Amino acid sequence: MKPQLTVIAGPTASGKTGLAVELALRAGGEIVNADSQQVYRAFDIGTAKPSPEELAAVPHHLISVVDPLEPFSAAEYQRRADAAIEEISARGRPVFVVGGTGLYLRILLHGVVEAPGADPALRASLEALAVAEGREAVHRKLAQVDPETAAKLPSQDLVRVIRALEIHAQTGIPASQWRREHGFAPDRYPFRMFVLAPPREQLYRTITARTEAMFARGLVEEARELLARGYAEAAPMRSVGYVQARAVVEGRMTLEEAIQDTARETRRYAKRQLTWFRKEAGAVHVAPPYDALRSLGG
Repeated sequence: MKPQLTVIAGPTASGKTGLAVELALRAGGEIVNADSQQVYRAFDIGTAKPSPEELAAVPHHLISVVDPLEPFSAAEYQRRADAAIEEISARGRPVFVVGGTGLYLRILLHGVVEAPGADPALRASLEALAVAEGREAVHRKLAQVDPETAAKLPSQDLVRVIRALEIHAQTGIPASQWRREHGFAPDRYPFRMFVLAPPREQLYRTITARTEAMFARGLVEEARELLARGYAEAAPMRSVGYVQARAVVEGRMTLEEAIQDTARETRRYAKRQLTWFRKEAGAVHVAPPYDALRSLGG
């Protein structure tokens, strides 16, 4: 029998971490991270990792476990999360899965048919095109063969744009169609899923405040140090916050421009997360102050 998972999901800055720590502490449980950026070491401020106090209060898993230059896929996340859940369950403790990366949650809860493998030659040619003509040129290629996926991916997300082109090249069908036809399997675990859903204006205010706090805590300095350590091509360096902080380091943005752009792009990301979670079957959407969740047992 697999353990029942309590999943706390929702958009960035909705309060997932604090609430999950409170619930896990009360239930004697442990937390499995489901944020695709928090798995990486060294990238701390911009990924909004739990504070040292929160990490000390409740055992956390899959936080800072991957080298920044190490390839890391959703399938690898599933493997490591399964192992963590098995360990926690063996200790007889409740499992809380917490994060806002919808794909990670979906592959953990439902699984997915294995995708076509990588095409190194195609990747190399597309990466060369991005260097020569800009990432927009690669994105235009995707828009020609898979406009549905292209509409969902910004041109700066080169990794996923190239992956979608790989799927099309190897299967002959758009990645969007492939995913529908080779979708997710029945539930891998019994679970209850709660999506934190603050009112939009409240969420946007929180995003602005958190963005300002990240830069005040030293996000630009952290980015400068990470670049000096050779992490310019690390996956999290392409995420919102680090893109803007790097631009400040390189003199392409002022600090104020970086703060404003980070808050704006974070709002857009939160909207995409909300759209994703609205499609999750069985998810219970909960508005603040989350008192109903606080009454839960393990």
